[in-house]
Amino acid sequence: MSAVESDMEFQGVSHNPWLSLASLCVALIAGFTGLSLTYGLANKTAVHRKVSVTLASVALGGGIWSMHFVAMLGLQLPILFYYDAAITLLSALVAILMVGCALLIMHFYTRTPGSVALAGGIVGVGILAMHYIGMSGLELCRTIYSFPGVALATLSSIGLSILAFRVAYGRREHRNILLGTLCFGISVFAVHFVAIAGTRFQAIEFVGTLGPAMSKEVLAMGVVLSSFVLCGAFLLTGVTFLAPQTAKAAPPAEPAPPPSAEPPDPAPALLQQVPYELAGRTFFVDADAVAAVRAEGHYTYLYTRSEKLFCVWTITEAEKRLAARNFIRCHRSFLVNPAHVSSFERLKDSGLCHFDSVAHLNKVPISRSHIQSLRSALGL
Repeated sequence: MSAVESDMEFQGVSHNPWLSLASLCVALIAGFTGLSLTYGLANKTAVHRKVSVTLASVALGGGIWSMHFVAMLGLQLPILFYYDAAITLLSALVAILMVGCALLIMHFYTRTPGSVALAGGIVGVGILAMHYIGMSGLELCRTIYSFPGVALATLSSIGLSILAFRVAYGRREHRNILLGTLCFGISVFAVHFVAIAGTRFQAIEFVGTLGPAMSKEVLAMGVVLSSFVLCGAFLLTGVTFLAPQTAKAAPPAEPAPPPSAEPPDPAPALLQQVPYELAGRTFFVDADAVAAVRAEGHYTYLYTRSEKLFCVWTITEAEKRLAARNFIRCHRSFLVNPAHVSSFERLKDSGLCHFDSVAHLNKVPISRSHIQSLRSALGL
């Protein structure tokens, strides 16, 4: 490929303000759709998680691509320019694959602060890669980048993407997903316009291209189609997202038993599920999936491999109800499931239980009065 340069060089180009605003909306819609599709996957089957992660990757990666080219449609240059169709398609695939890698880390590996930061960093790099690959597809126009512009775009992309994942996956609640959406949308938007602000454009004549040339009109049709699909997915996920907030009529209260009646047994002989509260609804998690229970005032928190869940039981009630599932009281504030303990550490008259596969709980203290019963349960 050879090129003939021109003396025409442009910097500080302008954008159509309405298309710039539309590009931000596309980024926010994509962020909300992708993060909502992965909401509540911890207790789903592996097949369900794979399908949801795939759809979320397409939504987030496709949204990054759509935002970029909606903004590019609003780029106003005094010259005619085209896009290389093959490079434009490649930029979309790179964004989808990078986001897919990040979501696989979040939903198929142990979730730790380090893994969350890694996933956010991968998405940030994916946003950068999509932008600069997409810009390399310009024809009849060459981009010249400044070091401050690239550096600032890199910092904003990676920093805001890590923040988005920390917020969205810190606690899987509606508020966190909305805040994570805002961080993601601003990240994609900022990378584009910060990078463009530090870019100069030079008119050139290309001889030979990687793929067929594509005009802004053809690109517009592709962008409209992708945005239409994103908006449809946004509406579907939005309905599901809001469903838990819908108020439901309370069931009629049952009459109180007569004073002479025996109170019912509060728990079955073998409890199968443990209730937890989220977004105004009561859900259930399999008792065997709970690694530990921690007291928090008059309530408790349940720790699974990937989540920390709020339970209305007191620690005393939890001990009574989970006794049949072999949960052991090891401290006044903790119950543990021996099946999840990865190692035991003796500390003079006390000890520690370590949980290597539990995201939000590394170790649990064992008091002197409970150490023997726990050792027995662990076969020591």
